[in-house]
Amino acid sequence: MLDRYLFGATGRISPEAPVPVVHVRRTDDRPGGAANVAVNLATLGVRTTLLGIVGDDDEAIALESKLVDTGVSCLFAKIADWPTITKTRVQSRGQQLIRLDREEPITSGSDKLVDTLKGLLADANAVVMSDYGKGSLTEVAAMIAECRKAGVPVFVDPKGNDFAKYRGATLITPNQGEFDAAAGQSPTDDELLTNGRQLMHDLDLAALLVTRSEKGMLLLEDNGEPEFLSTRAREVFDVTGAGDTVIATLAAALANGQTLKSAAQLANLAAGLVVGKIGVAAVTPSELCVALHRLGQGGRGLVSLDELRSMVEEARRRGDKIVMTNGCFDVLHAGHVAFLEEAKSLGDRLIVAINDDDSVRRLKGDPRPINALADRMAVISGLAAVDWVVSFADDTPQAAIQSILPDVLVKGGDYRLDDIIGSKEVLKNGGEVRVLAFREGHSSSRIIERLKS
Repeated sequence: MLDRYLFGATGRISPEAPVPVVHVRRTDDRPGGAANVAVNLATLGVRTTLLGIVGDDDEAIALESKLVDTGVSCLFAKIADWPTITKTRVQSRGQQLIRLDREEPITSGSDKLVDTLKGLLADANAVVMSDYGKGSLTEVAAMIAECRKAGVPVFVDPKGNDFAKYRGATLITPNQGEFDAAAGQSPTDDELLTNGRQLMHDLDLAALLVTRSEKGMLLLEDNGEPEFLSTRAREVFDVTGAGDTVIATLAAALANGQTLKSAAQLANLAAGLVVGKIGVAAVTPSELCVALHRLGQGGRGLVSLDELRSMVEEARRRGDKIVMTNGCFDVLHAGHVAFLEEAKSLGDRLIVAINDDDSVRRLKGDPRPINALADRMAVISGLAAVDWVVSFADDTPQAAIQSILPDVLVKGGDYRLDDIIGSKEVLKNGGEVRVLAFREGHSSSRIIERLKS
């Protein structure tokens, strides 16, 4: 499917009918449906091939172009005189006002997908079947049989109230409503477990993952203890495509050798992140690392500049205020920590840009830095006040600041406004520049001298 978003402002009611008038200022096309699963996989670094049915039209061209840009290889069955399924959403002030669907029932093409799939299984670590009930998977039983014959695990995001067609899959991921419709109402956890185990037996499943919205997830596996996973969502802006992120993350982790339990935990974490974004979206490895770090599970808030730009853009859509600072942070001391905490208090998200080793050496001479870049970044990312850490190789952070254009640029000490790198660009963009008070008695150089003596 193609998900098309029309963004604009609204400030008046139409004289023709009691509806708001939206002045469209931006159009954004995104891969939707099974294509969103493929994008989620590719974003996680998985080599991904997408099979599906589209029309022979401009929407199919736009969809394939978006997918190729994310690294997805497309093997589409194109049907003449049939429209590519397109969902158009009109958004204003962070709210969806209306959704317009353009689609017709799929009556052919599924048999072609079976033959194409057979030719790909020899090089596959996993197969994901994302069923939106549109007709692409009318031959799903034959597809699952081919996967089992080839020894490739198959994960299904099911639709409808008859799951018998998914018999033999490795795992299915229904939401609570879908599960209740297929396996019977489960108002209590005990009934959920009983019905879940019965469904696994009836369908010859190795595992079952039920997504339960604000209640989190339930993981059942053959000969294993049930695992109830609490939701990890901190903010919920849009649940569109959350199921796509769950099955993509789960499949990616399992295909790379994770246990089912750890894969489910990672999928649960990814779902909590993606519902904090607007529209269909994906989660990057860096975002997962940051989230794991916040949970104390060893992740790091370390990102590349490209990843940072994407995260900042998403944060701004939610109305977050971006604060940025920079430095060497060679020998971390209490003054650094206090400075970063005060910087974070000026906004919602704090970015710290750190000089790489060569840059520090040019700036401070040998034998600096005392600590290598990876160590300095790891220590800074471990601070509660810091959201993202990015490095730069130039003598100054000019390029990084210009790329991000934070809402607040912060430096500490006795800087004058005109001396702060990037201040002109930030002020021109409508941001502000702040100089925080210098903290007496705290200095990396002083600590180094004391160690020498």
